[in-house]
Amino acid sequence: MLISVPGVRNNTMIIFIYGQDTYRLGQKLKEIVVKYQQIHSGLNFKHFDVEDKSAGFQDFTDEFQQTSMFKEKKLIVLKNIFLSSDFQDKFLKKINDFLDSEDIIIVCEKNKITASNRLFKALKKKTKNQEFNLLKGKELEKWVQGEFSKYDLKIEAAALERIIEFVGDDLWRLSGEIQKLVNYRGKESDSKIKAEEVDLLVRPKVDPDIFKTIGFMASKNKKEALKLIKKHRERGDAPLYLLSMICFQFRNLLIIRELIEKNTPYYLIAKKTGLHPYVVKKTYPQAEKFSLAELKKIYQKIFDVDLAIKKGKTDPEAAIDFLIAEI
Repeated sequence: MLISVPGVRNNTMIIFIYGQDTYRLGQKLKEIVVKYQQIHSGLNFKHFDVEDKSAGFQDFTDEFQQTSMFKEKKLIVLKNIFLSSDFQDKFLKKINDFLDSEDIIIVCEKNKITASNRLFKALKKKTKNQEFNLLKGKELEKWVQGEFSKYDLKIEAAALERIIEFVGDDLWRLSGEIQKLVNYRGKESDSKIKAEEVDLLVRPKVDPDIFKTIGFMASKNKKEALKLIKKHRERGDAPLYLLSMICFQFRNLLIIRELIEKNTPYYLIAKKTGLHPYVVKKTYPQAEKFSLAELKKIYQKIFDVDLAIKKGKTDPEAAIDFLIAEI
């Protein structure tokens, strides 16, 4: 069985797949294994993971050299070998033996590898290989659109922007959120997924720093709140992402404040709101510092700022700074 990777010679029996995008890395590994199992019995499919330390290089070579009872190719998956310098060195010494074998070895690596690593350079030069970097920008948008198209659904531009703002480049979570939207909409629908549906079903990824930022805002410590916002920006967080975080947390504050006004016991709040207990724990003391009227007013301001940014009427960064200064 040959697995074709563009631009790489087809006579090698080592396949090297690597990168920090563990979702697409896992999908590629699964694809290769399924193709193998469609042709072979599967009895000669073996798996070794250096990370769990249950098997060393000798265990791997013993399995590799063992004669199969059936006249079929073996498929051996090797994961995380770059975590062990000893495994790397020994593998590199015997790499030509592995390359000449008719059996198949898949080297699957999720850990970051330095370009100067000797084994890495050898694998890049001599094997079929494919890198899976984290998707960004247009590539990430295209991936999301492609996932919806599998269910014969499309997504509006505003909804696409929103779901990426909320979730980021975590394809594991994006895949789950897409499935949630598909189930909500139903596969028979011919209309596009809308931003309102994303707002309804997808919760933004909560950065722990956002609780600190809101805490300073609640304490009227605008100076420290602005410092944290600056920290987010220096880290590369987009203004609309920051605004979505602020909006998400103030919406939680509003919900919890309404329950406080109704004398709802603390232990029932997570159940009634559906919020994660961690979010409730962080939000409850902040909600006590605002009145319900204040929170409604702030929430309206956030909505106005969001609308002004999306219509291009204001600079996003300046608008967020002004919003914090007004709260």
